[in-house]
Amino acid sequence: MLRERPPTQSALEFVCIDELVPQNHLLRKIDNVIDFSFLHERVQDYYCPNNGRPALDPTLMFKLLFIGYLYGVRSERQLIRDVQVNVAYRWFLGLGLTDKVPDASTLSANRIRRFKDSDIYQQIFDEIVLQAMKRKLVGGHTLYTDSTHLKANANKKHFQKVEVEQSRQAYMDALDKAVEEDRAAHGKKPLPAPKQESETREIKQSVTDPDSGYMVRDTKPKGFFYLDHRTVDSRCNIITDVHVTPGNVHDAVPYLERLDRQKERFNFNLRVVGVDAGYFSSAICHGLEERNLYAVMGYRRPTHRKGLFYKREYVYDPQDDVYRCPQNHVLIYKTTSRTGYRHYESDEAVCESCPELKRCTNNKKFVKTITRHVWEDSKERVNQHRLTPVGKSIYARRKETVERSFADAKELHGYRYARFRGRSKVQAQCLLTAAAQNMKKIALMVA
Repeated sequence: MLRERPPTQSALEFVCIDELVPQNHLLRKIDNVIDFSFLHERVQDYYCPNNGRPALDPTLMFKLLFIGYLYGVRSERQLIRDVQVNVAYRWFLGLGLTDKVPDASTLSANRIRRFKDSDIYQQIFDEIVLQAMKRKLVGGHTLYTDSTHLKANANKKHFQKVEVEQSRQAYMDALDKAVEEDRAAHGKKPLPAPKQESETREIKQSVTDPDSGYMVRDTKPKGFFYLDHRTVDSRCNIITDVHVTPGNVHDAVPYLERLDRQKERFNFNLRVVGVDAGYFSSAICHGLEERNLYAVMGYRRPTHRKGLFYKREYVYDPQDDVYRCPQNHVLIYKTTSRTGYRHYESDEAVCESCPELKRCTNNKKFVKTITRHVWEDSKERVNQHRLTPVGKSIYARRKETVERSFADAKELHGYRYARFRGRSKVQAQCLLTAAAQNMKKIALMVA
């Protein structure tokens, strides 16, 4: 027979909140292995020691943020509503069942005013990485880097076209020196000094979020995005670096600088790096070789005009510094351009009567030109790494490390969209998301 269940909502009970949280709950595991005591020391300079109203406990505040990023709660108001009714959240924050939960505006005010444009989020992220290192979860020997896009909080149809100054890449000084040395070695005169006028280019700039960038990539959506350039350690998939750029910045631009930052900050004994084909450039390969790093990069099929010979069919002879075409004719060195490319040209008289002329060039003067970067040797050596058994095993781990890290962030931590507007705010979002992922990884590996 059916029995009616008596109402119990208004009954008084004596209960300990600790007994209501399961022993295997994620937040309990995180609380057991992560030391949050560093937060007070990191933020004390942002508070007045002897004036004003008592501030919200910074440990409580950042734990609130971590809950939001751990469980993918995009709204700070929704986060506060969840904390009010979730016993595990209250336990993690050190609140009782009847304690008042901080107002959502307190979180917003601290983010907008107190910590605006500060490096506190970077410090918190670094501290979590250091705690992972103390537990031997970070090797610092092999790092994998990639980028993913976050949709900016901006309509792609609302933009203006503006002229922006072309930024000079970090490697350009080294390239200028290499070009000068290469021209001197070939008996060429030094190039005239470049004009002081800065080069500009026209871009689409969002009216809503000017810091974002209009991204146009194959197989990717078009619109205003941010890019998170993330590095993951191979030992236990701990994220070791997060760097945000507008969506129109190439992956390779911040790469070497961020590697140097990690080696200096965490004292890594870095030996191996793995990246996809987007980083496969002469400048990156040369920079990695200068740092004595074994790099494995993905393969991207080169562009090719149908009906013509592939560039790989023209063989470079380093001893004579010439190229040989498929008919074994010689292309000799002519000059080295300011952009770092040597130009090798064929003999017009030989090519004019060549039976394979139509498959070689459409040049009206019957001259075939092949270009070779001054750092092409580095690029060729790095390219050979992916063909070795060691290189294949290293590259196979890329999808299990950095790609899996991005997938986890997007599926579980609300990482598909930028929550805020402005690069610094999106950087804070990405750093806290990565810190939350690292805390979860540490907790599951140790607890």
